[in-house]
Amino acid sequence: MAVPPGPETGGGAPQAPRHVLVPLALAQFICSFAGSNMNVMINDISKDLDTTVQGVQLAITIFLLVMAALMIPGGKLTDRFGRKRCLVAGLAVYGVGALLSAAAPGLGVLILGNSILEGVGTALLIPPVYILTTLYFTDTVARARAFGAIMAMGGIGAAAGPLIGGLITSGLSWRAAFVFQALVIAVIVVLGRRISDPLPPDPTRPFDTGGAVLSAAGLTLVVAGTLAADDNGWLTLGLLVLGAAVLAWFFRRVRAMERAGAEPLLSTSLFRDRTSNLGLVTQCLQWMVLMGVSFVVSAYLQVVRGYNAIQTGVVFTAATVGLLASSLAAERFAKRRTPRTLVTTGFALTVAGIGTLLALAHGSPSVWASVPGLLMIGLGLGVMLTPSVNVVQSSFPEEQQGEISGLSRSVSNLGSSLGTAIAGTILVADLAFGSYAAALIVLAVLGCGGLVAATLLPGQRAMAGQRSGR
Repeated sequence: MAVPPGPETGGGAPQAPRHVLVPLALAQFICSFAGSNMNVMINDISKDLDTTVQGVQLAITIFLLVMAALMIPGGKLTDRFGRKRCLVAGLAVYGVGALLSAAAPGLGVLILGNSILEGVGTALLIPPVYILTTLYFTDTVARARAFGAIMAMGGIGAAAGPLIGGLITSGLSWRAAFVFQALVIAVIVVLGRRISDPLPPDPTRPFDTGGAVLSAAGLTLVVAGTLAADDNGWLTLGLLVLGAAVLAWFFRRVRAMERAGAEPLLSTSLFRDRTSNLGLVTQCLQWMVLMGVSFVVSAYLQVVRGYNAIQTGVVFTAATVGLLASSLAAERFAKRRTPRTLVTTGFALTVAGIGTLLALAHGSPSVWASVPGLLMIGLGLGVMLTPSVNVVQSSFPEEQQGEISGLSRSVSNLGSSLGTAIAGTILVADLAFGSYAAALIVLAVLGCGGLVAATLLPGQRAMAGQRSGR
């Protein structure tokens, strides 16, 4: 993929990057916000739509799953139809889904609007966000800053979702939170008018429809199996095995297409870099922990402790403050510490935060008992979100940036859906402190897995050697 001349290379780009970055960062913010803001609306939505906690969990998980399943196909479509066109189409679909969700008379319509349409819209608009950032910011330092800003907005959107959603739900209603999303989408559309596509679309570019169907079906079966864990063990096992078989079929198809000289949905070369693979593992586990903690703590505080939406949202301010503080310092950290050190430190802080949640929340009636743990989790996530993305993106040359961006976002969203599904399934099986503790312990174990993966990342010098050898 050729990189067009831009401000960093001395050529004349269609517009200065500062006009590009704001709408792109806002797009990542609102998509991350959508994945977590419903967590504080559990009681309100359940009562208004005559559903259950499991029903709300299902809607949240399907939204995250649709994003994960369609992110790679969405990335491939940008080459064929153009990055700007896919961005605008995604924003339009998302906006329609948000308005439909605001008017939903029942859970089915809410799932259609929020889970399906917003999920499809996100899968269309997020790959262009990262590809356009790669194309416009060609200097290594400028690109790192741009990715840092976008990832920080994504993390803040996920962490601040409960607070903003709680304020809107308590002040107006849960439906107004979806109107807020539609308004932000409108702002992005206006700001994004000055973005133009640095590369022309290629309508002749092939699209692997069969691969897209197989990958989406495999991921859906795996997450569905996780959600069924509290109902039927045999059904869970069957869905997980079937999902694994479909994904194996997908990768076999990919290898066959590559041998035949055709272009598959996903190149196997993306999985041959050890550093990138480790970075993808850390990304997946980061979002599993973030979204898992967000759902579990929100559901426990509302359903078991009886907190309202605003109280729950205020508690999550601690995570937002922690994530914002560490994200703002991310550039200084990156100059002084290697990505391995930052990601390792982030996971250590996050696991310690989960332990603090368990230690202080048990038996305490105070609304503030969860604040110290959430603050530590926010600090830990803010430290490691950007380095993980940079590790993955920096492992590949320019011509593969579009592909790896789609894979990276898909892995992160798969982590989000699995985190909500796994931890949420444990919690809703028996809404009591025992299940709350069990769900958090599982998330802590996942965090420890991320810590192990982070320690295996190469040091700065080794990474530099890998890039120079390409």
